[in-house]
Formats: sequence, structure tokens, C-alpha cells
Amino acid sequence: MEKSATRIDWIGNGCRLLKATAAEFERTRPFEGLSIGTGIHLEPKTVALLMTLRAGGARLVCTGNLNSTQPSTVEFLRSQSITVFATQTTDPAAHHQSLEAVIAEKPDLLLDNGGDLFAIAAEKPYANLRGGTEETTSGRTRLLPLRERLNMPILVINDSPIKQFAENRHAVGQSLFESYLRFTNRSTNGKRVTVFGYGACGKGTAACFRNAFSTVSVVDIDPVTTLEAHLDGFVTPLRDAAIRSADIIVTVTGLATIVTAADLPLVKDGAILMNGGHFPHEIDVDAFRRHPDVTGIDRYEADNIETFHLSNGRSFHVLGGGHMANLAGPRPLGNTVESMDLGFTLQARCLERIAKGEADAQSCIVPVPSDIDAMVADAYLDLAR
Repeated sequence: MEKSATRIDWIGNGCRLLKATAAEFERTRPFEGLSIGTGIHLEPKTVALLMTLRAGGARLVCTGNLNSTQPSTVEFLRSQSITVFATQTTDPAAHHQSLEAVIAEKPDLLLDNGGDLFAIAAEKPYANLRGGTEETTSGRTRLLPLRERLNMPILVINDSPIKQFAENRHAVGQSLFESYLRFTNRSTNGKRVTVFGYGACGKGTAACFRNAFSTVSVVDIDPVTTLEAHLDGFVTPLRDAAIRSADIIVTVTGLATIVTAADLPLVKDGAILMNGGHFPHEIDVDAFRRHPDVTGIDRYEADNIETFHLSNGRSFHVLGGGHMANLAGPRPLGNTVESMDLGFTLQARCLERIAKGEADAQSCIVPVPSDIDAMVADAYLDLAR
């Protein structure tokens, strides 16, 4: 018999590790009587994680991240009687209201992405908050100065080696490459690509574009990391030369103001700029829009592309408004199902440990415990064999 199925169904069936974890959680109920507040991209793969947490007894209060909330995901979660405070928005003020609404519910655990929820909790502490998880390097950097004020277990998923190689190196590289094709429908063959940042995400991005027959340059502020890129066979020019030569510029640093209005004289005619970092501040698109040398902007609304025309006749293009490109633009897919299955199982297991009281305040903004990494790796390999 035929039946209609959705992308949420397709992804849920592909997250085999989360499905197995959910079946276990239905028996063990680690979150019975607890609420979990989440601030993470609301897209179909997140549904698989949230339903796993709910299988463990959690009451969920959810919001998303800037520019990545997918209305169909919100609709589905609400149909499952899950509380969601989120709209698809690029307005930081509107997004902050959604974050405040989650914290106002005083959840017992937080699942954060970029440090948004924990930053508010540090300003407005409440007694029943036990701790939680932070997904990103950007969030870790943001929360470290608040460590003494937070004083609770916060496990950083991005500091897991599994997250680094499975999601960051392999999946982010693949999804940013896919996003370039999806946005532009343009070739990579023979193009000169400059990748800013040679952490795990930068390694994967550089490799994927090189495998697609591009000439790839890497720029990193760390000379040791730059040497690694050189020995990996990438061109490592100085920053200005790397911008001047680039047909495509990709930022994956986790830091602000990587490409700024001051770089406009360097940007090649016809260059395409895209960001893969969590926050939309690596490429200073707002400064581009205000710059006196920008004489006009063409907005391809359906494709979420802006073309900036300069007074000297050159033009360049920005994808997704400088937001995380793999979750922006038409039909955003994000990282691969398998990589998120691994990363989200790390999330579930870390939250389980904190819910059980098996992590204390000494584990404030620290990596995933190595025994959880081993448990998740073994479980995934068992399913793959």
C-alpha cells in the first residue's frame, strides 16, 4: 500500500543511531520529570534529536537560530504538542525574544547552539537549571568568560573528536560545497577558491572544492595551521593576495569581520562570497550595503543572492546574506543525515549524563567525556557492520 511520506520521515528513518537511542530511552526514561530548553537550528534533522529526548521523558521548549528556522519543522513539532517559540527571521531582536521566551519557562537542562541560551541564563539565573550542552566553537568562545557565573556542567559537543571529523571536516565541507552549487548552479572547475580558516570545517571545505577541480588557497592566522595547509598541498598566499585572486571566498573561522568593507578594493569582479560560520558576522554584509562605493544592489529574492555593484564597474555576489550558507537559501539541507545522527547522539548522551547527576560544576564548558565518545562510536560501528 502506498502512503505519503515527508522529508522529516526520510531523515528520521536515516538516523539509525538516534532511533536506537530513542528505543533505549523509552525504557530508561533519563529525563522523566525534566524539561529541556533548546536553541538549535530547527530543521528536519533536529526533529530526530528532539523526539529522542522526548522518548526519554523530557518536556521540550524549543527555539531556533537566526535565519535557519524551517516553518515546516515548527509546524510538525507543534503538531506533536511541543512548545516552540520561533519564526524564520534574520532580525536579531526578534530572535532574542524567542530565546527569552525559552528561558522564561525555566527549563532544567539547556541544549544550546552558539551560547545564546546560556548567555541569558547567566544574566537571569534560576535555581533549577542543572546544566546542558553547547554545540559550537563559537558558543564555547562566547561562554568561557561566563564560566564562573554559570558554574554548572556544560559539555561542548564541538570539542568531541567525532564531531570534529564526522560533522565538521566531512559534513560541513560537503554541505558548503553543495550549497555553492545549489545557490549558484555554477561550475567549480578551474575556479580559484579562497577558504578563510583551516580548522576542521576549513579542512573539509578546502578538500571538497579541490576534489571538484578548483584551485584552493587557504588563509589562517595561525602559522602552524597555515603550514599544515601548505603541507596538505594547498596554496597559502598572504591575505590580500588570497582575496584578489579568488573567484569564490568561503569563511569558516567562527570569528567576526573576516571579510570587511575595507576589502572591497581587493574583491575580484564577479567573485562569490559565502559564509559557513555559525554567526552571520564573518562577512560584514551590512557594511557592504552602506558603503559609498556601492552604487547599487540587485537582490535575487527567490535565490537569496545579492549582487553588489561598485562605482568602478566591478560587481560581486553574496550568498544567503552572509548567514550560514548550508542552512540558508532555497531548499536548505544542512549537514548530512549520518553526520548529524552521530553529533545529535552525542548531544543526547551528554544530556543524559547531566540529567543523572553524573557531571558536576567542574565540567563547566569542557569537551564531551571520552567514554561517551567511545560509546557513540561503538554503537555507530555496530550498526554499520
